Amino acid sequence: MSATLIIACILGYFGFLLIIAWYTSRNSTADSYFLGNNASPWYAVAFGMIGDSLSGVTYISVPGAVGASKFSYLQLVLGYFVGYFIISKVLLPLYYKMNLLSIYTYLETRFGKITQKTGAFYFILSRVLGAAGRLFLAAGVLQFFVFDHMGVHFAVSVSVIIALMLLYTYKGGIKTLVWTDTFQSLFLILGVVLSIVAIINHTGWSFTDSISKVIDSEYSKTFFWDWKSASFFPKQFIGGIFIAVAMTGLDQNMMQKNLSCKSLGEAQKNIFWFSIVMVIVNVFFLSLGVLLYMYYNETGTALPINAETGKVLTDRVFPNLALNHLGIFAGLVFIIGLTAATFSSADSVLTTLTTSMYVDMMELDRNEKLTEKKKASYRTIIHISFAVLLWLVILVFDALNDKAIIDTILKLAGYTYGPLLGLFAFGLFMKGQINDKLVPIVCLLAPGIAYILSTFSKDWFGGYEIGNELIIINGLITFIGLLFIKQGKQINTTT
Repeated sequence: MSATLIIACILGYFGFLLIIAWYTSRNSTADSYFLGNNASPWYAVAFGMIGDSLSGVTYISVPGAVGASKFSYLQLVLGYFVGYFIISKVLLPLYYKMNLLSIYTYLETRFGKITQKTGAFYFILSRVLGAAGRLFLAAGVLQFFVFDHMGVHFAVSVSVIIALMLLYTYKGGIKTLVWTDTFQSLFLILGVVLSIVAIINHTGWSFTDSISKVIDSEYSKTFFWDWKSASFFPKQFIGGIFIAVAMTGLDQNMMQKNLSCKSLGEAQKNIFWFSIVMVIVNVFFLSLGVLLYMYYNETGTALPINAETGKVLTDRVFPNLALNHLGIFAGLVFIIGLTAATFSSADSVLTTLTTSMYVDMMELDRNEKLTEKKKASYRTIIHISFAVLLWLVILVFDALNDKAIIDTILKLAGYTYGPLLGLFAFGLFMKGQINDKLVPIVCLLAPGIAYILSTFSKDWFGGYEIGNELIIINGLITFIGLLFIKQGKQINTTT
């Protein structure tokens, strides 16, 4: 497949994004940057959140992982559905009642400034590492299949990618992202659906035959009952609930768009429909994975194998077939879908990182001495600085030249949500104050203890493997730690 054709397709895609950004960022203000003037249609937010939730890593990893883990991922997704209900009924009413710009302002109101900054720090750390890791892996696929053949160095291709992201996000903020992410979610879903169509057409199967093949396949096994395994249903389902609450409801990146809706009712409607569509989209991802492996098996096409270990390179299963075996249409569909998945999950990070730094860390929104023009200048500087930071972290990942390190970094980012879960749970369900100055110590110790438990769980607990319930353990340890620094009566309360 021609690299020139792929590049032209990607540039055309970004052309549409820039047109949307130009149109939505006209007469942009602080309110439109942070909260979209509280005028974002709930349906646009709901649809755009699909792309926010599904990164480029998900786009290539979930179908590829079906070969080993089958439909077990759906157990986690079903847990997400319940978690989103909790967000809708517990967290969103709180955020709207307090009229928050940053959700970590709740922690300041409830406990104090140090707790607020601790929560914001964990969000910033998690999102910088997570966004950089996801961009690195997705950019690596494009580099391997496209830019290496053109002689373009990885640092140059990543620089162009981040520069393009800056062009359509730096001015309009959330007001722009609501619509660009809606556009990108559409192409992400089209990428999955049309890839399924391409496989069906290539094999000559009918649509009904394909559905039957997926249902009857050994790969479609969904529920697992080995209590020691990380795929054990209760662990996956309950873990999914808490992951959704922590990584969506307690995450500024996911909540800022929700807070841009016209009212609490519309934000809740957004979450309801988003949760339903998320389940459906993930079923499509998993079904695509089944069809991919069936195509490899029935046509005798060689799976991508690691020459040293002999193991299947699951992250190459989808791109290898789409770009090398299914023709130009399937290749272009894959590239556009991957581009949409990658950027829809990364572009909003720049805006929400800027928000947290601007509001929580630097408190520039409260500085009455600054003019609106000066505040806008600070926002732009912070926005660009985070883009540069992402670029540097990606280059560090590339210099380390070890994909396993990225997996570790992404897993490490999951540890950072445990303290947020513990802090918010304590604020919502416990009365009284805590020693604000000691909160950072508790929030450092909790992930450390959780890491030790996770590392030695098989040896200590009779072969039991800690999986997605790790975030619950992490949050519980944080909660217990906060009990030790609990003080007298609550000074400021919003619950």
